Amino acid sequence: MKKLFVTMMVVMLLSSSLWAVEFKIGGVYSAFAQSQHQFWLGKKTGGDTGFDYNDNYVVQMLRFRVEAAISDNLKAVTRFDMAQGWWGVDNIRRGVDRWGKTGASSLFDFKDTNFLFHVDQAYVAFKLNDMFAGRIGRMWYGYGHKMMVDNNYDGVQLDVNNVIGKKMTLSWAKVNENGDNLTDQQIGTADYRDADLYSIDVIGSNTDGSFSWNAFGFYYSDKSTADSNAFVPDGLQFFKTRFSPQISTLIALGFAAKYKVGKLTLDGEFNYLTGKDEINNTVHGAKQMWDINDGNLSGYNLYLNAKYAATDKVSVGGVLGLGSGDDDLTKGPGNVNKLRTSGFFYITEVWEDSIMPDEEGISPQGLGAPNVRAYRELENTTIVQLNTDIKIAKNLGGFLSYNYIMATQPVYEWTAEGTPNMNGKSSTSLGQEIDFRLKITPIEKLAFILRGGYFMPGDAAGYLINGTNKWMDNAWEMKGVVLYKF
Repeated sequence: MKKLFVTMMVVMLLSSSLWAVEFKIGGVYSAFAQSQHQFWLGKKTGGDTGFDYNDNYVVQMLRFRVEAAISDNLKAVTRFDMAQGWWGVDNIRRGVDRWGKTGASSLFDFKDTNFLFHVDQAYVAFKLNDMFAGRIGRMWYGYGHKMMVDNNYDGVQLDVNNVIGKKMTLSWAKVNENGDNLTDQQIGTADYRDADLYSIDVIGSNTDGSFSWNAFGFYYSDKSTADSNAFVPDGLQFFKTRFSPQISTLIALGFAAKYKVGKLTLDGEFNYLTGKDEINNTVHGAKQMWDINDGNLSGYNLYLNAKYAATDKVSVGGVLGLGSGDDDLTKGPGNVNKLRTSGFFYITEVWEDSIMPDEEGISPQGLGAPNVRAYRELENTTIVQLNTDIKIAKNLGGFLSYNYIMATQPVYEWTAEGTPNMNGKSSTSLGQEIDFRLKITPIEKLAFILRGGYFMPGDAAGYLINGTNKWMDNAWEMKGVVLYKF
């Protein structure tokens, strides 16, 4: 691996001198030391004689973003990660079979996160003139506050400037070819037809920049449902929230805006989704994967964030989040709040925190992680937060928040078979949480961060995570972060 990296650098330098290619290199190094406790709310793995969820670990990642440009109008871009892994866990395959015959704790979504090197993005970007620009390759797709789509896909993006808003981006992404082949048809019981994502994203602002806006919409189509599975969630290689719909088609429209007047800043987004689940499930499936519905899907997300600078050193604010839910997981229409995300939209430290292991990182962070499977983003969630930012010293800042969290639709206990008991007990009380964050920047671009939270669950959290309110211990987390951006 060291020889490979040295060879890459030599090739870059030779190319730069021989062909007048200009290289720009940036990136980030991050290390997280985490201490997580009672994330199963006191339930023990393997029954009452098993062990608690009390984990202490360190993870790290070194990420490079490299641009190779021959002019301002043409460049190649790639982003790759090195030495991404847990401290103390060897970054080799260790005989792990990719197809699940043995435990694969360091393999998430076939992203080679247990190797020393893997590539997330690789594309060519070009500018034809002042009106048209574009990108072709594997790159990032996301809209608004990253609640509905936030992922790297293969495809094409075309920018049209200063026609509608400041910039309009038309995109197509090949999300999945289903099989590891070029067959785009149904063969026997196997359905190899494609999944595609089409989108439009428009951004604009007023002349002084005090008001900016973003309007967007997308259409997703997965044709490969005849074999009774859909790419979302069946092909993701990680567990979403229990009782999730299988998405055949999905249409979404959204609008986000930010407005600053004097000492007040307002930020928000509303989006609406509608689609189809064409797979007629009669059961919820292994690990409670699927929602049972009548084939119709719909949902919405509302996010509002207000911040007021009371003094030069103190700001106070509030957040309102409201996401739709399913009032009956055994019949009727199903609920959908997103297509696929990496978890960069979050409001709390413990209930739903940061990057998830299935997409961009490898550390299970927050109760929304696939091993706990609470809600992510605003799935069936109504949350109110009061917060304050404090500038303690020149290079030291703090944050404190209180969060009240409810389920938009009631969450039901499970039967002995692990299915929702729609005639049993239910609750909308997900819990309350207190969070804090301290950040010191002793050197420019280097930060040391201490953050954490204390989550006090309600009955709905118990039903969601364990199917019962038998275990209701408070969950808490402390995290130390080293962050260097270059």
